Amino acid sequence: MSFHPIMPYGEGHHRSDRVLLHKGEPFNYTPERAAQLEEICAKYPPERRKSAVLAALYLVQEQQGYLTASALRHVAEFLRITPAEVEDVASYYVMFFKAPVGKYVLQVCRTLSCALAGAERVTESLGEKLGLKVGETDASGMFTLLEFECLGACDRAPVVMVNNEHWHERATPESCARLVDDLRQRGAAALTGCHLHIER
Repeated sequence: MSFHPIMPYGEGHHRSDRVLLHKGEPFNYTPERAAQLEEICAKYPPERRKSAVLAALYLVQEQQGYLTASALRHVAEFLRITPAEVEDVASYYVMFFKAPVGKYVLQVCRTLSCALAGAERVTESLGEKLGLKVGETDASGMFTLLEFECLGACDRAPVVMVNNEHWHERATPESCARLVDDLRQRGAAALTGCHLHIER
């Protein structure tokens, strides 16, 4: 006899949606990135070394393009915390890529202001232009299309961010089609859509 109810694990609300990262190749920071991260860690008290976890993950992404389980383990060893603590952070933030991505990652903000200003049409037109669905990378490895949560530029909605850094504001299906063509022709030189560049 047991006082514990039978728990149907794997069904209903007991089912986990957790997606495990690909193991990937063994990972180590390059000496330059290890030195850079050590310098960042030195800004915190030794017992708060884990405060550098976001910087550590950005450095992984800068080095190999996306996160892997091997890289997360390396980050954990470097910061002297558990892999689970690193994974908690990595899985929470959408700017960390959990799979290989294209050279240009087009991230369309889908939060309320952008949605009301036509973000859905922007995403749809980018998908048609590139022949992709959200979350996919084209066969050439040049473009990945993603949706993103609030980019904090509601007065300039809809916003498309490229590679976690370059913004294109007040985007329209037409302007995004031009952006794709420009990226194909001019590469990073086409990344000038932010008002900080075009309205000086």
